[in-house]
Amino acid sequence: MTPHHGSPSIIPLTAEDRRHMQYVLALAIRAKDVGRHPFAAIVVDQHGRIMAEAGNNSMPPEGDPTQHAERLAAAEAGRRLLPEALARCTLYTNAEPCAMCAGAIYWCSIGRVVYAMAEQRLLQLTGNHPENPTLSLPCREVFARGQRPIEVLGPIAELEQEAAAPHIGFWS
Repeated sequence: MTPHHGSPSIIPLTAEDRRHMQYVLALAIRAKDVGRHPFAAIVVDQHGRIMAEAGNNSMPPEGDPTQHAERLAAAEAGRRLLPEALARCTLYTNAEPCAMCAGAIYWCSIGRVVYAMAEQRLLQLTGNHPENPTLSLPCREVFARGQRPIEVLGPIAELEQEAAAPHIGFWS
């Protein structure tokens, strides 16, 4: 069972989840430090190995608006692993996957998603910024319309402030 969108997850994080989330949060800060949008994602296999990692490369003028971190990491994992293995993988990200990224996660057959900050919180931080026209469509709603289940853990109350930090002031 997954909590309602926008409500912090009540499912406890495992030690492995914490370790991978801390890595993703550090990658998001690194993305911001090099002038990119502060998003990051990794895909981890059932044995805890990082199979793919990505930052966001959608920033103009050279970026592609579809190069969100989650989509890039899912696609890379999809090139490296068979669907059966991907079904046992977890995608970790600092912010809730948008509808496009949720679709990519679904099509790549990734079986679990863990995110720190809700899309609604991200919208509060980005406002009406043209580089992040937030869709109000929770990833759980996208996944619920698919033919296979995707477990979702997020937002994570204890990490939401840390996930928000690199966004504060970035979008103004």
